[in-house]
Amino acid sequence: MSRLGSNLPETDGTFSPLALAPLVRAIQAHDSTALAKLRHALRTPLNQIIGYSEMLLESAAELNLRALHTDLKRIHTSGGHLLALIHEALAPWKMETGQIDFAQLRREIRTPLNTVIGYAELCLDEAQDGPLGELTADCQKILRAARNLYALFESEHYPQQMAPSTPPLDSKTLENNLLPPTLSTSPSPQEMPYGITNIPIPTARILAVDDDELNRDMLVRRLEKMGYVVAEAPTGRAALTLLKDGNYDLVLLDILMPDLDGFQTLEFIKADPRLRHIPVIMLTALDDVESTVRCIEAGAEDFVPKPFNSTILRARLGASLEKKKLRDQEQAYLTQLQNERAKSERLLLNVLPKAIAERLKAGHRTIVDSFIDSTVLFADIVEFTRISAKQSPQRTVQLLNEIFSSFDRIAEQLELEKIKTIGDAYMLVSGVPLIRADHAECCAQAALEMLEAVRQFNQRHQLDWNIRIGMNSGPVVAGIIGTKKFSYDLWGETVNIASRMESHGQSGQIQISEVTRKLLSDQFVCDPVGVIDIKNSAPMTTYLLRRSVRPA
Repeated sequence: MSRLGSNLPETDGTFSPLALAPLVRAIQAHDSTALAKLRHALRTPLNQIIGYSEMLLESAAELNLRALHTDLKRIHTSGGHLLALIHEALAPWKMETGQIDFAQLRREIRTPLNTVIGYAELCLDEAQDGPLGELTADCQKILRAARNLYALFESEHYPQQMAPSTPPLDSKTLENNLLPPTLSTSPSPQEMPYGITNIPIPTARILAVDDDELNRDMLVRRLEKMGYVVAEAPTGRAALTLLKDGNYDLVLLDILMPDLDGFQTLEFIKADPRLRHIPVIMLTALDDVESTVRCIEAGAEDFVPKPFNSTILRARLGASLEKKKLRDQEQAYLTQLQNERAKSERLLLNVLPKAIAERLKAGHRTIVDSFIDSTVLFADIVEFTRISAKQSPQRTVQLLNEIFSSFDRIAEQLELEKIKTIGDAYMLVSGVPLIRADHAECCAQAALEMLEAVRQFNQRHQLDWNIRIGMNSGPVVAGIIGTKKFSYDLWGETVNIASRMESHGQSGQIQISEVTRKLLSDQFVCDPVGVIDIKNSAPMTTYLLRRSVRPA
């Protein structure tokens, strides 16, 4: 087994001791932010050592490689030992009391770090010599991480002492008291060969964001082994681009990244209405409470420290995805509810005027109103009984629906209210339920456009349908009748006379009463018909509406 510093290859250049020198000086000045960053920098290679050794342990357990498994277990345990040493030596309270001793930390890490490098080299040799070539890459990554950590502590820029040394701690005490519970008490792969990974989990698409290539590789592989579909992003900006272009169920986001850090990336995600529903779990070696609080306040779903425990990561992923599933179901239910409500409103508006529908929804049960000024229009298809006898009922209804739909469009464009259709008759009103001064003019315009609509209909279908139209103006009573199949209807002498104007009219003509003619003034051309007898009423003077003289 090799020792620290004995023929160690060069580091990969991604870990610069020079960059950490200012942090150390800031720590000497009792800067808590600098201490958090240093702890992060030291724990990054430890995260890689522990993470890759865990994955190799799983592979060794699956392949029943006992010798390799034993060496990997030593690497994993030593990685936990190193983590505990750094956690203890760089505790925030020690900085506050001036007790951080870099020289002692440097001495303490030598033995476990030497163990990691030595056994990693043995594992690498064993993997290269046998049919296990796919394991060599992970062994090399463990070596690279260990050498990066070694390069930091052996750098001439690293301080030897910050304060008087504290009594050294023996390795047994460290192993018993300092190793995190998840590392010191977790069952080995032999005792529990990571069977928890066999628990079924819902398929989900996860985006892993970390600027460190090894961290991303390790995280992606771990997540894929759990059964997730994983994409990766090296920067916060790349992550935002992927999120906008793809459909992801969860984001694992590192905090300390160049350019756009995890805090800023999280804020962008939660500020975007298209992305804010995606749960974000923060992954970081920062362990200060302030960072955790800041993440949660910004909208993070959870917080997982590095090096992460795979069981804890799986549990928090499952919990976050389950909450997202429930939120998605709730949103789908609300959307369905809104759609059903919109559908109900559309159906209600097909039966009732909007103003009346609003009053009905507001709780009004009896709705009856009087209107002094209104104009009522009736239109009826001439000789419809003869027409319908010449063709099938289906064809008749189809043609009738087409022509009445065109009348509906005219009424909607001119803001008139369709009241009902009765067989081949069509009824609308102007000035009800919304009062308007130009009720007669709008109704007259609608009548002319209805004649044109019939002409175009005949052209399309090579038919000779004709309609009669009658109009009258005056007071009406309007209201809702019925409790289940309710409808909005009109009553009064004005309605009766409008109906008589239609029934006593001529095919293809618009017959109007004298009251309506006076309201139209000179805006429309009308020809007098004379005095005609009206059923159930006294004789009255009527007119034929010919055309409008208003500019188009």
